[in-house]
Amino acid sequence: MAQPAVLEGLLRWTPAGGLTPGADTEVGGRLLVADSWLVRGGRVRGLERHRERFLRACAECDGPPLRRLLEFWQDTAAALPRTGEWFPRVELTADSRELRLLLRRSPPLQPDIRVWAVGRPDPRTEPRRKGPDLDALAAVRRRASEEGATEAVLTTPSGAVLESATASILWWEDDTLCLPSPRLPVLAGVTAGLIQERARRLGIRVTHPERTLAELDGREVWLVNALHGIRPVREWTGHPMSAGAAVHAAEWRSWLDGISEPLPKE
Repeated sequence: MAQPAVLEGLLRWTPAGGLTPGADTEVGGRLLVADSWLVRGGRVRGLERHRERFLRACAECDGPPLRRLLEFWQDTAAALPRTGEWFPRVELTADSRELRLLLRRSPPLQPDIRVWAVGRPDPRTEPRRKGPDLDALAAVRRRASEEGATEAVLTTPSGAVLESATASILWWEDDTLCLPSPRLPVLAGVTAGLIQERARRLGIRVTHPERTLAELDGREVWLVNALHGIRPVREWTGHPMSAGAAVHAAEWRSWLDGISEPLPKE
């Protein structure tokens, strides 16, 4: 049986009515929680991990009861398209504690990335929860765009690398996989978590050293997230830094693309 026509755009959720189209004027506004992932041909990578992160974040900010969240998630999974490329976002609004699904087409995927090599002070108020600071992070990306880059790196007051505006940062020091320390104010990235787990299964050493941007000069650096997967930095702008050769990226991208799973049956 063919899937019903996709209700693209903003969908509001209620226990009685499920997901229904919302007025265009309702798109935006401050969010308490948000989570998003890539859907390609009805397959998703790490969907259960996104679910758990969303549920946990909603509980931390006194969101709806768990049974309502589970009902919303079930309706969301059923509404996701089984064809094409999409980048949906689940939301919990700040003003009315309303649950919403923003069903949007995926932007073009990027195999690599140009990054502004000037550390930006972290503007987030809730760095460990995705949602409240999306507008502030969008402003960081706009500033990076003015410098001819796609992304900018957030840093601590002492200059330690945290993450980019939309992605976790990983890098290689010889054959050691490195990430910022989880003690730092960083978002627990789903894709970064999958990569770390595979590295440990393969016996690859994983460490969490504090590094400044300058200390990443010449290294293989990745920006990773649920949309683009692994993007090696191909160029740094705004500062005399060189991008290291992407020695590991191709094999890891192939693995990451291969672990997507079919969406639940409707």
